[in-house]
Amino acid sequence: MTQTNGIRTSSRYSVLDGARKATGALRKAAAEQLSPSILQHLEAVTLTTTTDGTQIYFPCPFKETEALVALKSVEASVVAAIAAERFNQDESKRKIEIDLERTAAFGFSTYIATIGGFGKQDAKVKSKLKGSHASTDRRQFTLADTKFVDTDLLKAQSILYRRLSANLYATKNPGEYFHIHGSLEASTTLRMIGLEPYRPDLTDYRGCLDTIESHVKQFTTAELETMNAKERQAGVTTLKWDDFKRTNHGRALLALPPWEVTKINDSSPPAAFSSPPAPANPTSKPQILSGIRVLELCRIIAGPAIGRILAEYGAQVIKVTSPNLSDVPFFQVDGNTGKHTCDLDLKSSSGRRTFEQLLRTADVVLDGYRPGSLERLGYGPEQVVELVKGRGKGIVYVAENCFGSGGEWAGRPGWQQIADCVTGVAWAQGKFMGLDEPVVPPFPMSDYGTGCMGAIAALTGLLKRATEGGSWVGRTSLCQYDIFLLQLGLYDDAVQEKIRTEHDAAFFDLRHADSVDEVGGRALQSMKRAHPELFDKQLMQTAFSKGYQEEISWCRSPVTIEGLRVGFDRTSRPNGFDPPTWDGWEVEEAVVDG
Repeated sequence: MTQTNGIRTSSRYSVLDGARKATGALRKAAAEQLSPSILQHLEAVTLTTTTDGTQIYFPCPFKETEALVALKSVEASVVAAIAAERFNQDESKRKIEIDLERTAAFGFSTYIATIGGFGKQDAKVKSKLKGSHASTDRRQFTLADTKFVDTDLLKAQSILYRRLSANLYATKNPGEYFHIHGSLEASTTLRMIGLEPYRPDLTDYRGCLDTIESHVKQFTTAELETMNAKERQAGVTTLKWDDFKRTNHGRALLALPPWEVTKINDSSPPAAFSSPPAPANPTSKPQILSGIRVLELCRIIAGPAIGRILAEYGAQVIKVTSPNLSDVPFFQVDGNTGKHTCDLDLKSSSGRRTFEQLLRTADVVLDGYRPGSLERLGYGPEQVVELVKGRGKGIVYVAENCFGSGGEWAGRPGWQQIADCVTGVAWAQGKFMGLDEPVVPPFPMSDYGTGCMGAIAALTGLLKRATEGGSWVGRTSLCQYDIFLLQLGLYDDAVQEKIRTEHDAAFFDLRHADSVDEVGGRALQSMKRAHPELFDKQLMQTAFSKGYQEEISWCRSPVTIEGLRVGFDRTSRPNGFDPPTWDGWEVEEAVVDG
């Protein structure tokens, strides 16, 4: 294994060197968010790899692995600072390692996770995916009480025509592109451009693309923006990086750090970390977030990635979803690892009552909805602080969304592809592929990068709550991750050419309207051939999931911290599987010891 603190080991481009430079850039961009106790550990982080450190895994011009290594380095450094506070130990003596290959795997972990041996791209995987709703009588809950349903409630994923309502298309003006996005509902966006919500006659991939694009091309981007705003849809005009930086919103976000943590008006005293509960296995190391309770109100990838990271450090994370909102079934396989999941209708009196009971002893709330959504339900940051007032300790609230909390587009809905299109990522990907058109890059890496930033905000908030008291709110967004990524610069021309020669020609046959599934599928196939080391079973952990009644595989943590266990206590389960309680949680020895 090669270890380095940034020393170049060959004349070729070094990803390890690039990761160190990215860490330096991140340290500068987030300077006001990093306390001396965090920086002390960041300076001593060691990067490890099983290769020579020059392997660029993704068929992209972006320094994705380098960006993620930088974020994981900061994340681990905050954990080490918490460990010093919690265990009252010398801060300078805790070794931290970040693994290059595991970090890269983390960046597309939903594409390499498997259930019953099948991955996201396998047609047979649908037979393994079960949406789950627990018995309403929690006292009588058992596995036998579980009723399995499909969380793709409106068939916006399972019907190809409807799925392609979330896609990038050419518009009326040549050279201008718009990413429509029907989210998980599809019908409104399809009607908006003059199409029927369902077309049983359209089952062919190219036929669906051509039909939808022919309607999008009837409008200019300006007209689509107006229609999009009227219908409150998540679409966006595809911009180049320089164009985005000139927008009012771009300028607003460029003035912000990648994430920020600020104090809410709350005079609660410092909430010292308690002694961690004894591990179920006496030989196990302690987990830094043991005893910390997290309520996750998020869907899809970026928000759940925050909760997943916190669970990996030992937190009890309850993912709360609405039984009335659709979700992507396969994303739950990776995203729900380590958590409990429950369905609560926060618009009903019983759902609100149960949620507020959970909230009374919660330490962290994760909000993955557009700004204002949870405020309208009475669960925004200041409202949550008021609800837990008088209990003797503050709370940490982390909000993650697409466009950020500042700027004129803050209230717009959006997803990973939307952020990648509006910031210039898609145009840069297309240019790298030799095209004069944008292409959405493979894999939801901005989701995972944003998840890291949200986790850093949550960890920082917990550290501040322990040392300074009060309640804290953290904010980050998909666009802010993309800004950090693009500010690192693209690989130079020689490196880009090397990447192109390594990958399959079929990948470069893709065009702007090819779906994220098609782009991701071809990238995955090419990467398996070009970089088999990234798919080594040693990078994965496997255990049986009682929730799915199948064997699950997921990527191991990139982070190793001396004296601490970083890993999960339980496998994944479908949404809505567990009763809504903090009590009686299982620890699966096969997971802990795996």
